[in-house]
Amino acid sequence: MAQQHTALYRKHRPKTFADVVGQDHIIKTLERSVEKKDIVHAYLFAGSRGIGKTSVARIFARAIGTSDNDITEIDAASNRRIDDARDLRETVSSLPFESPYKVYIIDEVHMLTKEAFNALLKTLEEPPSHAVFILATTEAHKLPDTIISRCQVFSFRRPTLAVVKELVTSVAEKEGIKLEPGAGHLIAMVADGSFRDALGTLQKIASTVSAKKITSEDVEEITGAPGTQLVNGLIEAIVKKDAEGGISVFRRIQEENFEPELFFQRVMQKLRFIILLRNWPDMEKYIKEELSEEDHEFVTSLSEDKNFDFSLDDLKIFLEAMDLCRVSSVKVFPLELAFLDVIRRKE
Repeated sequence: MAQQHTALYRKHRPKTFADVVGQDHIIKTLERSVEKKDIVHAYLFAGSRGIGKTSVARIFARAIGTSDNDITEIDAASNRRIDDARDLRETVSSLPFESPYKVYIIDEVHMLTKEAFNALLKTLEEPPSHAVFILATTEAHKLPDTIISRCQVFSFRRPTLAVVKELVTSVAEKEGIKLEPGAGHLIAMVADGSFRDALGTLQKIASTVSAKKITSEDVEEITGAPGTQLVNGLIEAIVKKDAEGGISVFRRIQEENFEPELFFQRVMQKLRFIILLRNWPDMEKYIKEELSEEDHEFVTSLSEDKNFDFSLDDLKIFLEAMDLCRVSSVKVFPLELAFLDVIRRKE
């Protein structure tokens, strides 16, 4: 496969409001502001990493008529000092080169020092009529209330797995990359809600594999995601009520340093498909499109297996364990306990 010279995330970055996915609640409000020429002096874009905050900031800046010469982007993570904020105050007062506004996009604004925040606050308190600030952050709780209160706040939603997968699949198609069913879903899982990470992972895999087709096995091998055999092994241990077999799976997760949450997401996905097939056979076509041929055969066989006994109560136990997993010092431990609890209930 030809080497990619431009990062896919940059190449396929949204250029208009219509290109932005997963943030309709924000886009509609910004579009109305542009139409009504109701522009405020400070905006705060808050949300997790890699979901399009700075891309939307650039789109909004251009939508209100600002040329590239009048857009200034600042990475607060590397420009934290008070001198930088003072320099900003001095440049803000000068008129735009060729636009009605000068737009300042300050990324990771929570990284500014206390002194820099104070200097920025003075600018936000008395901004010139032509200045628009767009502050972006992944940690809004670290911002002083005095800064937040002077901004129109937009909370960016973390995209769903389906939305990330749709983006990955779309970009892969544009790049001439064929994704095997299940590969796009796994890339979206690995990305953990980040469009940027998803496309970075796609590019990494595409530049590594020799064929123009990416399989789930390629994703597992290159990203270190827990493999299909381990996932299926735990499900089979649940079916057989095999405590020793299940615990050995968890031991391998630790030994091979797999991410327990990602592993269990894959387990839960297949358990869901098994339950859907068992109760709603019409879901067959949808499920087949989501899985590799091997995995489709696996979930289909278990959906027809009378020994497979997995109830709503079992599902609740696993979901609660996943929540505990996020805060536990030994992440795999709540999952191990949940597994043992589920199979012992069936004895």
